[in-house]
Amino acid sequence: MKKLFITATVYLLFTCVQAQVTIENIMSAPFPTELRSSVDGKQLAWVFNDKGVRNIFIGEAPAYTPKQITKHHSDDGIEIGGLQFSMDGSYLFYHEGNNNNGAGEAANPAFLQEKTGEMIWVANTDGSGLRKIGVGNNAIVSPDGKTVLYSFKGKAWQSSVTDSTKLATQLFEARGVIGDLRFSPDGKKLAFISHRSDHAFLGVYDFSQKSVGYLDPSIDNDLQPAWSPDGKYIAYIRIPSRSGLLPFTELRKGFPWSIHLFDLAKNEAKEIWKADEGRGSILYTGFPVADNLLLWTADNQLVFPWEKDGWQHLYSIPIFSEMANRKAQLLTPGDGEVEYMQLSMDQKSIIYNTNIGDSHRRHIWTVNAKDGKAKQLTKGEGIEWSPVNLSTGVAVLRSTVTSPGWPTIIKSETGFEKVGVSLFPASFPDKLLVTPSIVNFQSKDNITIHGQLFLPPGYQKDKKYPALVFFHGGSRRQMLQGFHYMGYYSKDYGMNQYYASKGYIVLAVNYRSGIGYGMEFREALHYGANGGSEYNDVVSAGQWLQKRSDVNNKRIGLWGGSYGGYLTAMGLSRNSDIFACGVDIHGVHDWNQEMKNWVANYDPATRAAFAKIALAASPISSVDGWKSPVLFIHGDDDRNVPFEQTEMMAEKLRERKIYFEELVFPDDIHDFLLHKNWLKGYHSAADFFDRKMK
Repeated sequence: MKKLFITATVYLLFTCVQAQVTIENIMSAPFPTELRSSVDGKQLAWVFNDKGVRNIFIGEAPAYTPKQITKHHSDDGIEIGGLQFSMDGSYLFYHEGNNNNGAGEAANPAFLQEKTGEMIWVANTDGSGLRKIGVGNNAIVSPDGKTVLYSFKGKAWQSSVTDSTKLATQLFEARGVIGDLRFSPDGKKLAFISHRSDHAFLGVYDFSQKSVGYLDPSIDNDLQPAWSPDGKYIAYIRIPSRSGLLPFTELRKGFPWSIHLFDLAKNEAKEIWKADEGRGSILYTGFPVADNLLLWTADNQLVFPWEKDGWQHLYSIPIFSEMANRKAQLLTPGDGEVEYMQLSMDQKSIIYNTNIGDSHRRHIWTVNAKDGKAKQLTKGEGIEWSPVNLSTGVAVLRSTVTSPGWPTIIKSETGFEKVGVSLFPASFPDKLLVTPSIVNFQSKDNITIHGQLFLPPGYQKDKKYPALVFFHGGSRRQMLQGFHYMGYYSKDYGMNQYYASKGYIVLAVNYRSGIGYGMEFREALHYGANGGSEYNDVVSAGQWLQKRSDVNNKRIGLWGGSYGGYLTAMGLSRNSDIFACGVDIHGVHDWNQEMKNWVANYDPATRAAFAKIALAASPISSVDGWKSPVLFIHGDDDRNVPFEQTEMMAEKLRERKIYFEELVFPDDIHDFLLHKNWLKGYHSAADFFDRKMK
């Protein structure tokens, strides 16, 4: 009896220990990326990042049971991407390794004593024959499956797939950075783009003649070539040259972009469509719309994204009709954005994901490019993205409020079948997570701002809780009603759930200059370096929480990474009276310094008027108002927000004797490559908030 009592007590204690959200268990699920299907739809491939261990999996119809192709076992910080099947489905290509910083050093946060640069690999889809075939990335395979092309140091290279004794060689000599590689349907020619800083040419390489030619060269920027199914034409986008543009500033209109068509037999180019002036005149490419922005259908319709009505929608034009009859047909009406598109199996329809009709989620639709007839494939409480064709339907990546993204087969609008469920960890605390509610509030300048509000489990309305405000990065992002489709933000969503489980009320703010709410919201007037107008949303979020009867208005903190780190620093430097403390993860602190990271020739002295505005929009300009403690977290090989941004702000706080803590990850980049660094960073942040807020 005594033994039974002890056993029961141990079981109850074990259950109590397990029945809680920890940073480890909420970060325990593998995150999927690179979902791809073979041409016949009978094979499905993806990458799992399982606590920093990245591997490729392939499943075959009908069950698509996962088979692991690569055999990595450690949190080594080595990325895998660029998955592509050969046309016959016998090979899978990918690149493995990390890209270089400005000094030519490949990221290596695990301090591996070997080269960590990007390499092209190939494997048989049965898992055998894994081998390196070149140095580079962005591989494409020839239609006959015998040759793979890829980019290395801005040039096009080739390797043999079938003959491992052949050495990789540069395909051709040409000026500029060579990209946008596209084989012709018969594999005898290659379309490419030669990027030349302030302009870009469409080129064609002829394999039999070993010759390069440039089609319709101009002073503008050509990009995104798309071959006709018969290989006789190439469609491409032309963007007018425009000097003096700076990132992180609003851009609502400009010289209209256009679509051109080159007839190879006639050696003749013509403009077949042009955007209207005003709204939609700028081609927005800031979030993924497709692997190629032009899709040429089997019915000779050309599909492309356009913001004519203020939303990123899909349109089609009949390519060979007379110009007078070539009107752009809206395929995706409604308030919302299209984020990804690809051709259906029969090459006549488009499969895409969108937030139309459900602004804080993503669902899958299909539309016929010729007649515009659309059908919604998924709906409900989940978030679906990255659709790919299967021989029996469509596969996606899918998440929910309580479960992160996972490879899933669509069975019906609300019916789904996960692939490889045995790989999902039993330790994941899905039953302990809360459902955040969608909230909105008016910003100081009367703009409606949306967000998600997480209330602690067992919430009591007559109790006062400490609160946190979270700001996503980007800023071209949107936090969703569930686990995010990007790994970085999926982790952040998990942390907001963790904070709620520990007794915090958490407000995740979708501030202006983010996506999901239309062009004018994204291109907010005077946002970012041109005035920092989104700070209105920061202070309004804090005041909105202060007015809640369930919030201790002396215990409101804020946190975020990248652009979210910038807004965290803005809150602490301008309103330490509202925000008691903050966690600033690789945040921007001086826009004039940050500009140099994106525009090599940026000189504040020659742009005095703009530089003055940019400085005023930077936390560094209001540091005298900074009173609250802060934790800085930064990797010192960050290529997006240079490490000096944190060094500079820390120095200013030291001068003013303002308390700060720091956590530095040697050799890690912006989106931390090591899982252990994510865990350490999140643990440090949670500990900091508990010490300063509770």
